[in-house]
Amino acid sequence: MKWKYRVFIGFFSGIICVKSQIGFSQNNISGFVTDKTIKQPIIGATVYVNDLKKGAITDINGKFLIEKIPNGTYLFEISYVGYKSLSERIKIEENSNQLNFSLNESPTELSEVVITGVTRSTEIKLSPVIIKPLDISKLNQSGSSNLIDGLKNIPGINQITTGAAISKPTIRGLGYNRVITLMDGIKQEGQQWGDEHGIEIDEYAIDRVEIVKGPGSLLYGSDGIAGVLNFISPKAPQAGITKAQLIANYQSNNNLIGNSFSYAGNKNNIQWLGRLSQKTAGNYKNKYDGKVFNSGFKEFDASLFLGINKKWGYSHLNLSSFHNKVGLIEGERDISGHFIYLKSDGTESAATEQELNSFKIGIPFQNIAHYRITNNNYIKTKKGSINADFGFQNNIRKEFGEVAQPEIAGLHFDLKNVNFNIRYNFDPINSWETSVGIGGMHQKNRNKGIEFLIPEYNLFDLGGFIFSQKTFNEKITIAGGLRFDNRELHTEKLILDDLGQPTNSPVNSFVKFNALNKSYSSYSGSVGLSYQLNKTSTFKMNLSRGFRTPNIAEIASNGRHEGTFRYEYGSADLVPEISRQIDFGYFLNSDHFTLEITPFANFISNYIFTKKLLNKMGNDSIPEVGTNAIAYKFVQDKAKLIGGEIYLDMHPHPLDWLHIENSFSIVRATQYNQPDSLKYLPFIPAPKYRGELKAQFNKIGDKLVNTYFKIAIDYFFAQNQYYKAYNTETLTPSYSLLGAGCGTTFKSAQHSNLINLYFNIDNLLNTAYQSHLSRLKYAPENYSTGRIGVYNMGRNISLKMIINI
Repeated sequence: MKWKYRVFIGFFSGIICVKSQIGFSQNNISGFVTDKTIKQPIIGATVYVNDLKKGAITDINGKFLIEKIPNGTYLFEISYVGYKSLSERIKIEENSNQLNFSLNESPTELSEVVITGVTRSTEIKLSPVIIKPLDISKLNQSGSSNLIDGLKNIPGINQITTGAAISKPTIRGLGYNRVITLMDGIKQEGQQWGDEHGIEIDEYAIDRVEIVKGPGSLLYGSDGIAGVLNFISPKAPQAGITKAQLIANYQSNNNLIGNSFSYAGNKNNIQWLGRLSQKTAGNYKNKYDGKVFNSGFKEFDASLFLGINKKWGYSHLNLSSFHNKVGLIEGERDISGHFIYLKSDGTESAATEQELNSFKIGIPFQNIAHYRITNNNYIKTKKGSINADFGFQNNIRKEFGEVAQPEIAGLHFDLKNVNFNIRYNFDPINSWETSVGIGGMHQKNRNKGIEFLIPEYNLFDLGGFIFSQKTFNEKITIAGGLRFDNRELHTEKLILDDLGQPTNSPVNSFVKFNALNKSYSSYSGSVGLSYQLNKTSTFKMNLSRGFRTPNIAEIASNGRHEGTFRYEYGSADLVPEISRQIDFGYFLNSDHFTLEITPFANFISNYIFTKKLLNKMGNDSIPEVGTNAIAYKFVQDKAKLIGGEIYLDMHPHPLDWLHIENSFSIVRATQYNQPDSLKYLPFIPAPKYRGELKAQFNKIGDKLVNTYFKIAIDYFFAQNQYYKAYNTETLTPSYSLLGAGCGTTFKSAQHSNLINLYFNIDNLLNTAYQSHLSRLKYAPENYSTGRIGVYNMGRNISLKMIINI
């Protein structure tokens, strides 16, 4: 791998040389933001420059001031509640220090600027990639119990769940390593291959989410053939401002109590934001199961952001610590239907009413810690700019499953990860905006428990890309790029003695894992266009090629995976998945009508999935005597996924306050040349319709703003296209979930959002249902009712309060 390090050192040295070309011309930009119709100043409007991470808020006269902006071309975003956001790309030169903006009042809620899936800030309507932004106000209106659950109302986004604590994202039917999760531009690495492994990010530390639908390999390398989720931290306060925030959340179903406190400031070009968060939840309940034993969790998070803005650009340092203790639901019950558990003396006991109502987490459970240090840098040069991002992560995951030894972890993974992404963005040349970059990752995973599911391994990625886009006549934008990546994977050999302990002796021992040396190379690319038919409508088309190398579990696992209720065997001969996808999009965004139509087709070569193994008698193979863990092996085949999403929001005049929202999403996923029982891919979400009626008022009296009332229905169609072979999956019947909510913001003379209140009711009718993507659907049978598995959460009332000081 020496040549790869030489490539990295050579590229980084080139950037150091470019840094000597830094341009230090500075400009103080001021101006006014006014209402375009009545020509009056807008107080409290935000003017923000995404690339520089700088902004300002207009004063009582509608005036703003942003200091020390280097010469260059930047995308300015101007926004205010109740007005249509404005995005303008402006070239800043000496003496260009006066900018004025006018906003149109509009009930439209869509954001206009996106920073993910492209190499620099770009208007959503210009990017050929299908991207869906979601800001914090929408997240707060969802009443979710974890971060990924907050995305449940976005068409095309679903969750593979394990109770209320663990949700894994899927985009258009694909999940696990096929979805890249970013936190402020750095890949989140935390054993994504595991079914019961969630996303280790503090939900209270998120200000915005940007969802890329389609292969994200072009900018981020292997993985991401489904898409990208980029979670973005809150913006730093404006210069001279300090502020504090308190978040309090209560949810009735599992008695969740969540709190978060943050303190942020910006003085003398030094920025900071510190945050402490915690969540505690007991056992959740539903109509059929009552309280679900051992479904509680306890989470504690801390983070610190430090930033410096200078004439050359900025440098941001982020430190975070995530800790979560999660009960693992086994679902076993006695003949009377009571949940049972194993006591330390080896006998079974039914969970008492006191235990079901407590916050105690029993065995089995997981202890998860995720430590993260990232450094984001932006350097302005005379002919462009440099983005350099570096990250270190340590994910420690322990699983405790033996009541006789409650302090000893069975599985204990210690994953260390180093990431780097460096790119140079050229100033526009004949209106072409071009970026070149290099990125890589070094990963080391060690087993420190007494059980072994995957081998220890070392992994190294390195890739480079070029990306360019150009807008013609302010109507047509063409964008495309190419990337090449190489991944090296080395696994360690493991020999166990007859007691299951590591040994080097060949006597009375067996090989648990053989040493493997794997090398994978592939390229990815995309080309697309967006065409603005008129001021309100845009057509998009994008062709992309992505790839995903097999993960460590798919290649080398050999053990009982508690999270999947099965014994898994890896396949060392697996090859990378190759995705070829075509996306279309039509977007209409007028003052009283919003329409989005986004069909797609994704053709995947070498799709990896698990297949049940049978013994010589044709029955289920159970490698471990005395367990119910059936054997599965990872295999490959060709697959295609075809579907799309439709979103329609009507706010008819003169009832501008009324929103009638409808959305529908569907994906059909099949394998080629297979009989019916093997035809459909496993874990594909059912088609879903969502209808929402919302009354939204920008202002009520002198104290209330952003007030809304809503009622919504989610209808999940029956999923009768499932992987039937070997009883791997079963049909999931249709069901409907009714929800309601309201919220408002109290303002004061000094603060435009002093207190935010959100009230939500999910599953208002307390419907008993099982999601097709719930792993608990395949938990043991309840012998008293004959029902298989554990049901999802029943009625849940959520109250959230945010106080800004």
